[in-house]
Amino acid sequence: MRIATWNVERLVHKGALHEILSACRQINADILVLTETDERINPGYRYCFQTPKLTEIDPECYRQTENRVSVFTNYECCGNYQTYDRYTALCVELKTEFGDLLVYGSIMGVHGNRRDSFKEDVQRQTEDFARLASTGRPVCIAGDYNTSFSDNYYFTNYGRDTLRQIFSENRIRLLTETVPECVDHIAVSESFIKGMDMQIEEWNIDKGLSDHKGIVVTLA
Repeated sequence: MRIATWNVERLVHKGALHEILSACRQINADILVLTETDERINPGYRYCFQTPKLTEIDPECYRQTENRVSVFTNYECCGNYQTYDRYTALCVELKTEFGDLLVYGSIMGVHGNRRDSFKEDVQRQTEDFARLASTGRPVCIAGDYNTSFSDNYYFTNYGRDTLRQIFSENRIRLLTETVPECVDHIAVSESFIKGMDMQIEEWNIDKGLSDHKGIVVTLA
């Protein structure tokens, strides 16, 4: 199983749409979570689950095609779960070859991690994580955390400490924790990945297609 996430920077580089689509397809993820995304980025999966269009909340700031989170997959969906902010996070339950998995795609802090809204996002989303984990179903949390964990690239102590604590309390493993200069992450319940080998790859290293690297975790 390959799980990937990438912040595509509101398609600022719209002239490179073909290259962005090609990168999404070439990574060949079973679950692809795109953030700061746009309906023009459609890699051709069987299913797409997405947060509502942002023109619903600010038609002056956003294009008609923009939304914050999209989850692409060929896995069948067997459930949808409420999140604290439906414009910023979504959660779907997917039927995978390793069992059902709750996939929570999100952005934590749509304006970065230096505003008070970041703390609120982290607090409310971690409440979502704990609630979902309490169901006993395994959880995957993928998207833009606006927090690096292994270096001084971009982080707040509040973000790091709060996320590490909630993951520890709910036995969720942050698979991408040691990746340098990485604010986009993938975390999965320990019960789901028990006994699996893991490999991590990155793309858009030069940040030519967006201001974020993409990251994919292979579990086998």
